[in-house]
Amino acid sequence: MDPKTTGLVLIEFQNDFVTEGGSLHDAVAPVMASTDMLNHAILAADAIRAAGGQVFYQPIVFAPGYNEITDHPYGILAGVVASNSFVKGGWGAEIADPIKPKDGDIVLEGKRGLDAFGSANIDFVLRSKGIRTVVLAGFLTNCCVESTMRTAYEKGFEVITLTDAVAATSQEEHDNAIKYDYPMFSKPMTTTECIEALQGAQVADTSRGY
Repeated sequence: MDPKTTGLVLIEFQNDFVTEGGSLHDAVAPVMASTDMLNHAILAADAIRAAGGQVFYQPIVFAPGYNEITDHPYGILAGVVASNSFVKGGWGAEIADPIKPKDGDIVLEGKRGLDAFGSANIDFVLRSKGIRTVVLAGFLTNCCVESTMRTAYEKGFEVITLTDAVAATSQEEHDNAIKYDYPMFSKPMTTTECIEALQGAQVADTSRGY
């Protein structure tokens, strides 16, 4: 794990998920609490910045009326439309205050679906910044995080998923994704394990005189 080629991608840390009063907050709040995922994500971001890595934010945003997607949405996107979530210009679409971007962070644009690689410019930006290791955190454990994880794996990135910095709408869905799916397409780690790996890489670089 080379900190200089490591990027943390924070998926949908927006008010509609993260903050009390958000349209989808009540659905994810129990799992957020069970993993303390917000604080773990903040710790991971601070550690990667300190190590010389790059922090990326990948929000999902729709224009009022959701004209970017089908007139007859189904599945998870039907729930987004029904709850009037992630509307451009609205409070719910804003990145939550506790984890706002800091100087040097990159906010990616264009995500309209589940897989960040499917509709956003994430692949171009990651490669242009020299990122080879992608660390994932965010919402939902078994949806956008997992979809992005699978594509990052297929595209040849080293993929690390932070098991205590993700959340889903039920504990069962969260646990099943981490137990069965994450090990197939990533290297699942706790935030502490990831930070220790970063620090170990820094010590190794220092001992070699880098």
